[in-house]
Formats: sequence, C-alpha cells, structure tokens
Amino acid sequence: MNNKTPKPIKGYWSNGRFVKPEEIALEEVGPPSKTQLKAEADEKQALGEALLTLRADLIARLDLPNKLLDALKEAKRITHFEGRRRQMQFIGKLMRPLDMEPIRAAIDEQANGSADLTLALHLAEQWRDKLIASDEVLAQWMTDYPDTDSQQLRALIRQARKDIAKPETPGEAPRHGKSYREIFQLVRQAMKQESKA
Repeated sequence: MNNKTPKPIKGYWSNGRFVKPEEIALEEVGPPSKTQLKAEADEKQALGEALLTLRADLIARLDLPNKLLDALKEAKRITHFEGRRRQMQFIGKLMRPLDMEPIRAAIDEQANGSADLTLALHLAEQWRDKLIASDEVLAQWMTDYPDTDSQQLRALIRQARKDIAKPETPGEAPRHGKSYREIFQLVRQAMKQESKA
C-alpha cells in the first residue's frame, strides 16, 4: 500500500481562483517599463555605432531607409563629441521601427566572416592535411577536382613533407614551410572554381 502524499501543486489563490505558474507566464504583460525602453534604445544606438563600421556591401544588403543612410553618413563626418552623441541618438531613434535581426547578422558576418566562407576554409585545410599525410588521397583529389595541375600538386606535397620540422620542445606544434601554405592556396582555388562551375 502506498502511503505517499501527492506533491502540492505550485501556485497561489487570487480573487477566488487558483493560479499556476504556467498561467502567470501566459497572462498578458503590461507595457514595457522605462528601464526596458531605455535598454532597447541603448541597444539600437550601439547597433547604430556598429553600422558606422560596416562594409558597404553589407550595408547595401540590409536595404536601410535613405534617411538612416544619410544620418549614418553625417555621423561619420561629425568629430565634435556632443554633436556625434546627439547624431547617434537620432540614429537610434530612426532604427526603432526596424527589424534588428538582419542588422545583427550583418555585424556578426563582418566580425566573424560568413559561415560558408568558414566552412570552405576548414574543408581546404582538411584536404591539405590529408594530401600531405597520404598518397591515396591524391587520387581521390584528382577524381574530385580533375582540373588541378597534378604535377605541381605532387611537387608541393613532396616539398611539404620534407619541410615539416620536428618541434624543438615536446608538445610544441610542428613548423611548416612555404609549400604547406601553397598547397592550401591551390586546394582553396580549385574548390572555389569547382563551386562556380
């Protein structure tokens, strides 16, 4: 026979009704507080500062309103501290109705590079390391990328294997020579051309 008492349900009584925590979360929240509004305005102003350093191609992709683009150009021109501060507040105000996600994504892309580029670089590094490590990988590479100059690649691989210097102290990474970097460039270029085809 089970003598355990059931766990009490969390919540509280309000106006003659028992309210559970999940119901509280679902209830409509009132208008944002002044603190929340100030935090949002500060974030938009900070994003406006970051927009000043954004590359032209990324700015063009965002399709920002002309008034905001003009305000950004003006902010770049202003050198006086107080004038610039006011201009940044104006930029923050112009950004209020905009969706911030594309702007954050563009700023992140400029700071960290696009995910596609990062993936391509990692793949090129993996191919380079495999090519140096094993002769069988060269045949696979030539099947996948037949336009590659096989003689040049073989010569670079041979040289890279000779150049690998043993580390002077244990635990240190081995040093690589010029051919190691040249293989990466050759692999990267071949992969780029193949993706365009």
